[in-house]
Amino acid sequence: MNESTAWPTELRVAADRQSLQIAFEDGFSGTIPAELLRVRSPSAEVQGHSPSERKTVPGKRHVAIIGVEPVGNYAIRIRFDDMHDSGIYGWPLLRRFAADGAALMAEYEAELAEKGLSREPKILPRR
Repeated sequence: MNESTAWPTELRVAADRQSLQIAFEDGFSGTIPAELLRVRSPSAEVQGHSPSERKTVPGKRHVAIIGVEPVGNYAIRIRFDDMHDSGIYGWPLLRRFAADGAALMAEYEAELAEKGLSREPKILPRR
């Protein structure tokens, strides 16, 4: 069995809803921040239809997971508290996020800085 064919044995949303814990049948396990799952969502809304269309999603430092549902026997759909729910997260992608999360977050933070964006949500003025 290689890492692209290993199946998850456990998926658990943390009590604070800020991360997803995952364990695979080959013994690998990890924790994926909700923010990473949201900003790297495999949805067309985030990824576009080609690499040049991929969007940088700012302001998601505090995004929370409000639901997880199976998609067949190969993936999950995650619902976030900002109402994003169109990404289908396959097992190999979740494993990559768990294994390489720190590097992916560093890339994301560099991309935000380059574009003058922030991880912090915008605070709307009161009316």
